[in-house]
Amino acid sequence: MGGSSGALEALSTLLPALPASAAIPVAIVVHLPQARPSHLAEVLRARTVLPVREAEDKEPVAAGTIYVAPPDYHLLIERTRTFSLSADEPVHFSRPAIDVLFESAADAYGDHLAGIVLTGASADGARGLSAVKRRGGMAIVQSPDGAVAPEMPRAALSMVEADHVLSLPELAALLGRLTGGDKESR
Repeated sequence: MGGSSGALEALSTLLPALPASAAIPVAIVVHLPQARPSHLAEVLRARTVLPVREAEDKEPVAAGTIYVAPPDYHLLIERTRTFSLSADEPVHFSRPAIDVLFESAADAYGDHLAGIVLTGASADGARGLSAVKRRGGMAIVQSPDGAVAPEMPRAALSMVEADHVLSLPELAALLGRLTGGDKESR
């Protein structure tokens, strides 16, 4: 998942939909200020039953865990399904960048991946979501109509034929169904 302006509010709606039994890893990039420590993992921990942590370099990706990108580092997933942190140049003026995460995750997971572009004020995430789709993964975009900053979802939709374009409540319901949290609507 990735977002920028308004992403904390969006994640506060989505993460509670993930059940404790969710057997998937979740990696999140939110555009963060580079000069300060991040409290994103701590803030998100209060909104979900799953463990939330800042990803560490060379750490194996574990199912049932939510990982957030640390500030001022791109978050990548290697083909060995370990995290890698990079201080390479910013992408769309951002480090971490959503494109970097999605492109690397597409290489690692192929058609076993869902990329989710949330609210934001740049085009970051569009190119990465295109890579997810090309590798057979699922492309999901928050509806620009309900986004705090619709530029990021619009940019994604201009590059990718999304599998789902949903409001936050609809997206939360989809996540619940995909991860086994909403057994009645499967």
